[in-house]
Amino acid sequence: MLKTKTMSIKNYTRALLLFIIVGIAAFLHTIQAQETDWRVLVEQMAEEEEPRAGAIENLYEELLYLENNPMDLNNVRRDQLERFPLLSLEEVNSLIDFLEKNRPLYTVYELRNVPRLDHRTVELILPFFRVGETVETQAQARVRPADILKWGQHEAQVRFDKTLTPRAGYGEFSDSILERYPNRKYRGEDFYTSLRYSFRYRDKVQMGFTAEKDAGEPFFKAGYPKGYDHYGAHLIVRDMGRLKTVVLGDYRLSFGQGLVLNNDFVGSKAWSTDNVSRRTQSPKRHFSTAENGFFRGAAAVFEFGDISLTAFYSNRRIDTNLNDEGEITSFKMDGLHRTPLEMEKRKNTREQVGGANINWRHGRFQVGLSTIYHRYDRMHNPTLREYNRYYLRDSANLNASIDYSYQLPGFIVAGETALAKNGAIATLNLAQYRPTGNLSFSLLHRYYPISYNALYAQAFSEGSRVQNEHGLYLGAGFKPLPKVSVNTYIDLIRFPWLKSGVDTPSSAVDFYLLGTYTFSRGKFLEARYKYKQKEKNSTHPDLDTRLVLPYATHKLRLRYSHDHTGGWNFRTTVDLARYTEELSPAENGYMISQGIAYRGKGRLTGDAYLAWFSADTYDARLYSYERNLLSTFYMPSFYGKGTRLAFSAKYQITSKLAFSAKAGYTRYFNRDTIGSGTEQIDGNSRLDLFTYLVWKF
Repeated sequence: MLKTKTMSIKNYTRALLLFIIVGIAAFLHTIQAQETDWRVLVEQMAEEEEPRAGAIENLYEELLYLENNPMDLNNVRRDQLERFPLLSLEEVNSLIDFLEKNRPLYTVYELRNVPRLDHRTVELILPFFRVGETVETQAQARVRPADILKWGQHEAQVRFDKTLTPRAGYGEFSDSILERYPNRKYRGEDFYTSLRYSFRYRDKVQMGFTAEKDAGEPFFKAGYPKGYDHYGAHLIVRDMGRLKTVVLGDYRLSFGQGLVLNNDFVGSKAWSTDNVSRRTQSPKRHFSTAENGFFRGAAAVFEFGDISLTAFYSNRRIDTNLNDEGEITSFKMDGLHRTPLEMEKRKNTREQVGGANINWRHGRFQVGLSTIYHRYDRMHNPTLREYNRYYLRDSANLNASIDYSYQLPGFIVAGETALAKNGAIATLNLAQYRPTGNLSFSLLHRYYPISYNALYAQAFSEGSRVQNEHGLYLGAGFKPLPKVSVNTYIDLIRFPWLKSGVDTPSSAVDFYLLGTYTFSRGKFLEARYKYKQKEKNSTHPDLDTRLVLPYATHKLRLRYSHDHTGGWNFRTTVDLARYTEELSPAENGYMISQGIAYRGKGRLTGDAYLAWFSADTYDARLYSYERNLLSTFYMPSFYGKGTRLAFSAKYQITSKLAFSAKAGYTRYFNRDTIGSGTEQIDGNSRLDLFTYLVWKF
């Protein structure tokens, strides 16, 4: 038996090595350069911000929408460009100055003449722009109901996913067992499905709705008449005189640097090496199937010359964990309602949030004032622990802030200082210097005291809360040679108070280095090294007491990517991870993966992914982004020993109708079960199927 298993592992390993060798051999053929794909950048960001895949998915969704609806360079406005996440504030200003002097443009390639836009940035943003025939007049800019009905664009999406391997929560149980243990069985079917519809008329009108059911949630089942578990809708209208934007339904919003409010996207630390500054954003639609991290209500933006005013209100029910007294101990963020216990937590608390931002912009100077007030219909009172002693314990809270930015050619200073109801003050300030398009430096300092509470804040930080953190970030991006680019940062962090799992004040060091050698467009080699040192509680068998000891994670990635003639791309990646903890042996992880993508001119496109991994423990786990279907995002983690295979294809049935499907298979060599609890699989393999149907009309 053991011999058979060993032979099986050897066969898998040989097959993988052969697959990789074939891929590398293909690299040696003559290539036809292809333009930079923004998806590569998003994938890189996802792999660097491992736990924040939800925020990355919102970014991916937004960029996909903009790619399908490119902005007209002859009519694009400043506020549109400021909503575009791939351009920094300095780059937006440079582009606006160029357009005002050179309109009308006759080709998108005139972007190569914009100061402060290097070649890489131009190639990255080209898919998001087009050139119209004329510059839009004020009369043409008006929204006419007849034009909306005639020229509006519709899109419907249907998604269906299913894990084909049986899981414990879908098994058969006797009535007596379920009476004693009701949460052992899911109340719904073992598939995921969602339905989304959107309508767009230029940049003037957007509307849509979303319906979703997670695997295990009831779907039009007796006793559960609501059909899908989650519904959402939105309507956005822009450019109605002084009323620049009005939003009804589900939306996301960000003020300043995010110290009082941000449920939009926060870039990774690596992203911030040359794009560190944030700015107040006008409301954006929430079209994701995520059931948290958005507002539901209304928002509006008014403009009076150099002054803009944003006001919003949200009223929705949210999932929370409650104690015996009916107080909120924590927020339930996964959106899953599969068992009686999970259903009890569904929408059991009402959340009301309101606020405003007034922003004055004159030339290169901007200053903004923000305030946000929120209230729950229950007391927020987390179970008291020493580390959370200073968490908010109230049913309401108030935050206010002032933010600023000032720009000179090649230089930006910006920041925000915020005040909580209890008098605690948090601040973030930054400077960015870019003497040329090939060189940039960033410096960011933040101070978030333990007593500062802002539940809707999301800003540059090491932790998940804008609280209990004092840090200094230094980043740089430069091109020492025409084909070589380097991005690096170091972040020095101090946690002045205790943290969960850390019984004393502690510190951390986060270091990142990425070097890329570009042979030609579509052909590059990159090396990435990440080092993070933190501290945690540790109990050693030879010691009688629990100590706070340092631990460190080293991660190294080597990747070679090559675009070939005819739409083929081959990507070979080697990942190494090493986890060290004082007084304990080191833990190691390795992964070799090969990706193949086909983006030819025919109706059929596809991707293949094959990986072999070996990681001693969860601490030495490895992440790898895997191409998924359309707007979905998938970045699994791997530990143990095994292989991962995934195949996806998209068939363009007509110019308006497309169908996509993906199969993913994971097999482990060193375990007999996968997962735990209701998600446990009795076996060493898992098979998943994903499907997507898109209709544009």
